[in-house]
Amino acid sequence: MTDLSLRDSTAADIPAITRIYGHWVRHGSGSFETEPPDEAEMARRREAILAGGYPYLVAVDAAGTVLGYAYASAYRTRPAYRFTVENSIYVSPEAGRRGIGQLLLQALMAQCEALGYRLMVAVIGDSGNAGSIGLHKSCGFAHAGLLPGIGWKHGRWLDCVLMTRALGEGASTAPK
Repeated sequence: MTDLSLRDSTAADIPAITRIYGHWVRHGSGSFETEPPDEAEMARRREAILAGGYPYLVAVDAAGTVLGYAYASAYRTRPAYRFTVENSIYVSPEAGRRGIGQLLLQALMAQCEALGYRLMVAVIGDSGNAGSIGLHKSCGFAHAGLLPGIGWKHGRWLDCVLMTRALGEGASTAPK
């Protein structure tokens, strides 16, 4: 995909990130939010992720249009989880099925591994979300669990699928 590049997100990307996420909040089941956050809230969330030292990436086309984004964040706040991250990936509905999600996820995993994280967790909304489940499986994630009927959105109960992938040495050695 020669017309695509990945880079760290900037504050200028917030309108596009907000638009992409808003679409999936309104029309999808991958996020359990029911009302799309505004740009100010999305900017606040991005700043909190960056302040935590986590990567936040965007995929852009040759014209500089943001086609998708991905970031890592703390899986849980308790100290024992400090080597585990959770990923989030959203691709513009106009840019789906072009491998953008896979490129973003692979780059995110590489950055998290370089930062010393040992496990990445995908918390996937809706067990029928074949696109996200397939994306994670193609990047080496394995099914780790199912939380049945945990969320109510769009007039139905939604499951939550948990998938994990070791980073670096995973749990085979003690962290440094």
